[in-house]
Amino acid sequence: MDTPTNLKSIDALLAIMAKLRAPEGGCPWDVEQTFATIAPYTIEEAYEVADAIERNDMGALKDELGDLLFQVVFHAQMASEAKAFTFADVVEAISQKMLRRHPHVFGEADVKTAEAQTIAWEEHKKRERAARPDNGASILDDVPLPSPALTRALKLQKRMASVGFDWRERAPILDKLKEEIAELTVEIDAGAPKAKLADELGDILFVCANLARHLGVDPEEALRGTNAKVVRRFKHIEATIKTSGRQLGEVSLEDMDAAWDDAKRLER
Repeated sequence: MDTPTNLKSIDALLAIMAKLRAPEGGCPWDVEQTFATIAPYTIEEAYEVADAIERNDMGALKDELGDLLFQVVFHAQMASEAKAFTFADVVEAISQKMLRRHPHVFGEADVKTAEAQTIAWEEHKKRERAARPDNGASILDDVPLPSPALTRALKLQKRMASVGFDWRERAPILDKLKEEIAELTVEIDAGAPKAKLADELGDILFVCANLARHLGVDPEEALRGTNAKVVRRFKHIEATIKTSGRQLGEVSLEDMDAAWDDAKRLER
């Protein structure tokens, strides 16, 4: 295969991927990959897209979106080799789905607000699930297992809420959170085994995800924000200690706490 000249064409990328996977003359690493071995890279690239957005780095976002697109092309190429579907089939399927789920744009439906569209979107998804051959299965069956745990908790809660299994107010969720924390405290005091502590801690995290949903906050986004805040503040601790001519291992917790509080003060 000659090197494509119009590198802005999706056809060029498809041709590059096909060559990389070619049994003769392709890349040995690419040739031996499977859906299972590539899946972790796909997830990683999605996170790197989110990171570029978080940093508001448009140059990095362009590159990371390319990496993510390459993952789609990689999976589509393997599916084509298995005679399952092609990249064109992927494009057609998502195009049909977008047309179907936006009747207010491509049809006669009337949706005025983003909130109304979110409700309509969930209704479309519910009808699509009901129309599947396995519509007797649980409504939770197709919530992806590999999702980050907090994200999956959120999706499970939304799915259950769609059939009415949900708190109507925030106050009972806060009460439930206090209850779960109390249960964990009891187990800690009793010297419970690690598995039991993990179980109780998982209950707390699940309730936290539910509270986030009722507050209109994405729990993953909230935790990413806190992680970034912790990094900023700890870097301030490091800088403060370095300026004093000392090393991290040489200072007391009280000194580090004081630097942490100083970082908080500077952020206000």
